[in-house]
Amino acid sequence: MEKTYNVALASFGMSGRVFHGPLLKVHPGFRVVKVLERTKNNSRSLFPEATIVRSYEEILQDAAVDLVVVNTPDRLHYEMARAALLAGKHVVVEKPFTLTTAEADELIALAKEKELLLTVYQNRRWDSDFLTLRKILSEGWLGRVTEVQSAFDRYRREVRPYSWKDQDEVSTGSLYNLGSHLLDQALVLYGMPKALFADLRVVRDNTRVNDYFDVRLYYPGLRVILKHTYLAMIAAPRFLVHGDEGAYIKYGVDPQEERLTAGMLPDTPDFGKEEKEAWGELRSDGELEYDGKYQSVPGNYRAFYENLYHALNGEEEPAVKPEEARDVIRLIELAIKSNEEREVINVK
Repeated sequence: MEKTYNVALASFGMSGRVFHGPLLKVHPGFRVVKVLERTKNNSRSLFPEATIVRSYEEILQDAAVDLVVVNTPDRLHYEMARAALLAGKHVVVEKPFTLTTAEADELIALAKEKELLLTVYQNRRWDSDFLTLRKILSEGWLGRVTEVQSAFDRYRREVRPYSWKDQDEVSTGSLYNLGSHLLDQALVLYGMPKALFADLRVVRDNTRVNDYFDVRLYYPGLRVILKHTYLAMIAAPRFLVHGDEGAYIKYGVDPQEERLTAGMLPDTPDFGKEEKEAWGELRSDGELEYDGKYQSVPGNYRAFYENLYHALNGEEEPAVKPEEARDVIRLIELAIKSNEEREVINVK
């Protein structure tokens, strides 16, 4: 490695412990030197040589810190990312990028002005199921695709009093939390839609934040349906895709989050590999026929930080451009408007 970049994590909750910390630990081009924990010292087990700090200012004032990972609650992303950019740091922002497109545009302009790298952690681009779907589409098994259904269901009946994601005062709801993943995947596949319609609901007791969404994206000749609910004892397919020559259906979610949560490091052999029983079903009666299990492409969250390292060196473009993440926020804003007005909204 030509250069090692010093990294600071802005928090060490689930995001730091599961999604960022392990990926940074196994990459030789990054060194975690500071971790912000307000009262605890949980990061010491993963980064024993890093300094635990109690305030964000201690990170911003450290000239040795090259990169700040803003993996805090959604409402803090804009102000903390802005402060890091003003302090001369490169920034990774956990999804959702910001709460408004105006905030996103301001951060994008600031990063350009400061000549700093700004990107957003849209890790679900490297889920096994999504990589597999992209492979199937690129190989042409489905012909002309007419409908994509993508669901990210969970069964969590009780509202968690200890989680900010379930608190009315601070949570932005499922549309920002999980919807940002599904919208980003749709944009990667098909770009901005012509119009959208959204139905947002509150389905659990004791909460007022949306924990259900059904967003319909309208493209010429194609509908993309994105769904989530916290009351799915039987989950919908992760993907159900129809074309004029075939169909693909996939149940279950990528195994990387579960393995990271269990403490497995992402450099473990076959870390992102799915077991055969989890593979999706592909049927095609096109030029080449297929009917059966289709081998899943291994998931690879490590690719985000591998690309980031090369982008910092000026060798590659960032895989997740902030303008793409801004477009996700734009669609979320329009989905909220559609739900309020109960009508299809044109995307300009």
